[in-house]
Amino acid sequence: VQLQASGGGSVQTGGSLKLSCLASGRTSSIGFMAWYRQIPGEERELVAQLTNGGELKYANFVNGRFTISRDNAKNAVYLQMDSLEPEDTAVYVCNAGWVDHSRARRYDYWGPGTQVTVSS
Repeated sequence: VQLQASGGGSVQTGGSLKLSCLASGRTSSIGFMAWYRQIPGEERELVAQLTNGGELKYANFVNGRFTISRDNAKNAVYLQMDSLEPEDTAVYVCNAGWVDHSRARRYDYWGPGTQVTVSS
């Protein structure tokens, strides 16, 4: 699976951005798609995840400001980010994969990331 993200940029506090990620390759195996973010000096953290079954997961810091969605026909995942704050400044990374429950193993694929910068 190959992932390509777009939509990052620079906005002021309170602004909005929409990130897009398109998957290609072995997309039929994808069981979930997600967004993570990487802040310099910190560990990569989950922002939001959406499974094929519609199960949603958001990080606590999202606090209702972000919305993850998918277009399965396009093998795409989106992240609508509203009310952005300087603390949201990070490289946002697209993630996709699946879980082999019989082996209790998770398979992850990662995109190259897109920079989001929020200025005060």
